[in-house]
Amino acid sequence: MAFLEIDSLEKKFGAVDVLKGIDLDVDEGGFLVLVGPSGCGKSTLLNTIAGLEAITSGEIRIAGRKVNDLHPSERDIAMVFQSYALYPNMTVEGNIGFGMEMRGVPKPERDKAIQGVAEMLQISHLLQRKPSQLSGGQRQRVAMGRALVRRPKLFLFDEPLSNLDAKLRVDMRTEIKRLHARIKTTIVYVTHDQIEAMTLATKIAVLKDGVLQQSGTPAEIYNAPANMFVADFMGSPAMNLLTSTVTGSPGALRLELAQREGSPILIPLHDNRLQSRLGQTVIFGIRPEAITDPDGADRLSRHLVEADCLIEVVEPAGADTFAITHLGGKETVARLRADTKTAAGHISRLAFNLDRAVFFDPTTEILIQ
Repeated sequence: MAFLEIDSLEKKFGAVDVLKGIDLDVDEGGFLVLVGPSGCGKSTLLNTIAGLEAITSGEIRIAGRKVNDLHPSERDIAMVFQSYALYPNMTVEGNIGFGMEMRGVPKPERDKAIQGVAEMLQISHLLQRKPSQLSGGQRQRVAMGRALVRRPKLFLFDEPLSNLDAKLRVDMRTEIKRLHARIKTTIVYVTHDQIEAMTLATKIAVLKDGVLQQSGTPAEIYNAPANMFVADFMGSPAMNLLTSTVTGSPGALRLELAQREGSPILIPLHDNRLQSRLGQTVIFGIRPEAITDPDGADRLSRHLVEADCLIEVVEPAGADTFAITHLGGKETVARLRADTKTAAGHISRLAFNLDRAVFFDPTTEILIQ
């Protein structure tokens, strides 16, 4: 049985539907990341789990116990906010131990717990400092320590890294992943950063306009997006979504991709997903790393197709080179090896890994199975 279960959850603010029939669960010890653009409802969903927002209908269960009507203090959760919310007049030690002190935990037990989480988070040397004497990353560690010391059943993180600079975000991401592996407590984590979601999660839930678009493992979300929104939102650079036509004949289908200049590219298809789409338009989805230079292509791929494409822009990016061409009426990004010899305005041979291709219905925008 799942540890956290959300069934048919609805949340309205007045006449506005903010959450629309959310069904979601996460196993004990899992790391669920709620991801989506600003205003999609992910923080509201987190607040309903915490009990900070009452739900309109549906049910939330933690460890099999219905918590809809329980006060936040009765749900055995701990929340880490974006703003840290530290008491400026208290030391780090005071901030971490404040909740225990309010609950009447004896000082020796309190001190032992504080020291334990301080060592885990590598902030033992900061215990006597005030928040104003700390960096952003150190303050976030203190906020996490304050949550950890309670040993709750469920941790809730609301965009905890959004105030940090880019390098510190990467470092703190690693710290949170390491921490989860160590404490093995269930975590629900909100972010708008899909890279954060991919690197941290055991399960991702993608929301848009209060509707759950897809939930699954990072690999499922990345490799088999349920619709074009998920395909476009998850991944950096985003998946190429190219308008194409299914041509050929039954058993010998081809995908026709228009170029900005010259003849269309014809790509032979090797599966049956599009047998009923002959003569129709589909959206061809392919990740940038599945379009590469022939020598850098995945040799384990069963279906590699090469084609000559006009390169319009070249963007060196250290370990990779991104080349932009124009296919199916869209700018198309290919991820090449760093030392690939290509230049803007040149025709280059590109290899398409069709094992990684997906197709969407252009009307419904849903994945074609």
